[in-house]
Amino acid sequence: MGHVEGKGLGKNQQGRAEIIEASKQKGRRGLGSQVKGFEAKDVDWDASKDEVTVDETVSWIETCSDPVPSIEEMRTWMLEGPNKKTIDDETEFCNPDILRDILSCKSVFDHLEGEEMRKARTRSNPYELIKGVFFQNRAAMKMANMDAVLDFCFTEPRTVEGRSLVQPNELLYFADVCAGPGGFSEYVLWRKAPGETKGFGFTLKGNNDFKLEDFYSTHSEFFEPHYGKGGMHGDGDVYNPENLMEFQEFVLNSTDQKGVHFVMADGGFSVDGQENIQEVLSKRLYLCQFLAAMMILRPGGHFVCKLFDVFTPFSVGLTYLMHRAFHRVSLFKPVTSRPANSERYIICQNKRSDSLDIQTYFWEINLRMHELRSCTSFEQSTGVQHVVPLEMMKQNEAFFSYVVQSNHDLGHKQIISLAKIQTYAQNEELQEYDRQVQIRDQCLEKWKIPNNVRKAPERAVNLMQKLQALLNQTDLSDLLCQPVMLTADNLSRTVHSVHDYRCMVVGSKEPVLLLSKGKSAVMQWNGRVQSRWERMHQVNVELPRDTVVLAERVEELKGEGRGQRKVTAVHIIDGLVLCGTDIRHLHFRERIEKLRKFMRAISRPSRSDLAPIRVKETFRLEHIGKVLTSLEMRRLKSSGLPFRLCHCCHTVENGQSSYMIPAGISLYKTMKVPWMMAATRGAQAKLYFYNTETRKSQFDFPPEAQASYESCQKTQLFWEWGQGVVLNDEQQRVTNMNHHPDKVSGNAMIQYVHEKLNPKK
Repeated sequence: MGHVEGKGLGKNQQGRAEIIEASKQKGRRGLGSQVKGFEAKDVDWDASKDEVTVDETVSWIETCSDPVPSIEEMRTWMLEGPNKKTIDDETEFCNPDILRDILSCKSVFDHLEGEEMRKARTRSNPYELIKGVFFQNRAAMKMANMDAVLDFCFTEPRTVEGRSLVQPNELLYFADVCAGPGGFSEYVLWRKAPGETKGFGFTLKGNNDFKLEDFYSTHSEFFEPHYGKGGMHGDGDVYNPENLMEFQEFVLNSTDQKGVHFVMADGGFSVDGQENIQEVLSKRLYLCQFLAAMMILRPGGHFVCKLFDVFTPFSVGLTYLMHRAFHRVSLFKPVTSRPANSERYIICQNKRSDSLDIQTYFWEINLRMHELRSCTSFEQSTGVQHVVPLEMMKQNEAFFSYVVQSNHDLGHKQIISLAKIQTYAQNEELQEYDRQVQIRDQCLEKWKIPNNVRKAPERAVNLMQKLQALLNQTDLSDLLCQPVMLTADNLSRTVHSVHDYRCMVVGSKEPVLLLSKGKSAVMQWNGRVQSRWERMHQVNVELPRDTVVLAERVEELKGEGRGQRKVTAVHIIDGLVLCGTDIRHLHFRERIEKLRKFMRAISRPSRSDLAPIRVKETFRLEHIGKVLTSLEMRRLKSSGLPFRLCHCCHTVENGQSSYMIPAGISLYKTMKVPWMMAATRGAQAKLYFYNTETRKSQFDFPPEAQASYESCQKTQLFWEWGQGVVLNDEQQRVTNMNHHPDKVSGNAMIQYVHEKLNPKK
């Protein structure tokens, strides 16, 4: 083409002679615009600077055995001063070079577009592909990460001595504070078996509220949000002292006044453009999360809370107070927390029983901050700057050196990671995908998390097929059987051993099966082949999906006469499947105990729109006398009869009881034919098991004698109460009723049971 070295093309060699310079354009900013420090160039990253591992270790502050300071002493520690707008001079607990480099590295990104920053961060972080796995977000995996590294101290909490913190037959109680949309809680509920755990949530209402509908991996019915004053109608503001008091009362009332076993807190808010003072802006959030935990944690309980930088005396002071309130405390950054940010977690194990004064001190600090905030603007106001004297923290050498070393180690890693992101932003060819995949697989295996894909649970359409699949059988004929009606004529022929029967007072002789598709999609079936599944009438209940129980709808009564109130409730009689787990093979007593625990876990007293769900009280047939004498004649509102016989079905804490109009007693034989129970004669009577076919007896329970759900259904009896059945003296006196000779009276049943228990020699 006539090119001459050093000359341009064209008739007169007037064309461009120099090589066209590569574009330095980054992002969508204007042509020719450049960001200092991010000029496009072929740079590479020195991999030796990276410290990538899946074997994490946790360092703890040396345990403090000194008594907790008194509230009178701590009140003298609080100091106020002008609110800070920078932290570049906070070098008491951090090496000045580390602090300077952190702030400098962060400032480099001030003019880089957010999308460019995110892409570079994603490519450079070795742990980025862990993401949320099958949970709703990355927060769930942070909790899974920390729980596993800490030997599952949250989902299997233990005392200082190593014993389980959860008592036998007790639920694992936890609270999730400032943690919407709820990733922490989703993990905990997934890790534990359904019905073993109950969670309480407290967070701001609005866009960052709990998203329970996104708990795909587990059952959100075991989690109950609360928003402080007003309950479900509150705002969830953790700064508000009234909200904290209401939440504390709610949690304590729901845990027999014991408190929860552990608290998680993951509060944060946007600090765009103010990243360097995130710690200063978050100081009250730190305080109120600590306070909320102290108010609801039982002695021995654990706490984990997200922090950011811990450079200021205020943040370090709060950490010091937690160090005095708990047996062990650590500042820990899990690998699931992006290495370039300042995020870390304070982990507190085994709350001390003498820490109430620290809780009181936190409360008073928050009240003072509330007063200061409400009377002046942030720009002009003073605030609480010290909560523990600086010299006191420095004199505690173990604590002081730990905080300084922690800030140094985490700060050093953050500086390296920020420099790495800068390099990856400069060179878009750099990536770590292969190593990210490998690390992801290693971490999931170590944390015992299946490498599954997130997907929404399937919703059943054909409920008969769904029930057959849950029970793993096609024949459903024995799920609801018509009972044998007890009469004066057949009583002696049907009830051979009173020890074999467990009984309950019911409101109807025709219960229904309930099958839940999740939440309020609870369907009922009367057991007849020709009948269809239908919604429960005039009652709103929620049950976890894949749960099947035998139940009845009951009108509970409170009060008497004109002041009487009626509440529709659901009473559980027996259980078949709980969250997909078949329990029909268990002993009747075990099924009832499991149902009670399960229903405690899904109980949500804050939801006034939901009908209460209760498991029926059961009793042995030999105790029938106590049951009959406890029946009361009560005046009912809008009833054709002035008085009706009532049974107390529930007693609340304030002593007020709920009553129901009983239809009779269902008797379930818990021994499988040909076995029966009998008692030895004499003053020290002892129960034994007798086989009516082999005529052999034994004291040890024979496993083959255990009656399944179907066996109980086939052999059930029903003692119907109604017109012509006199049950106790009060009923006889008030109604002057004549007993029908063909029916079983209360005295006749008591007499028959007495004769069976005390046979004539």
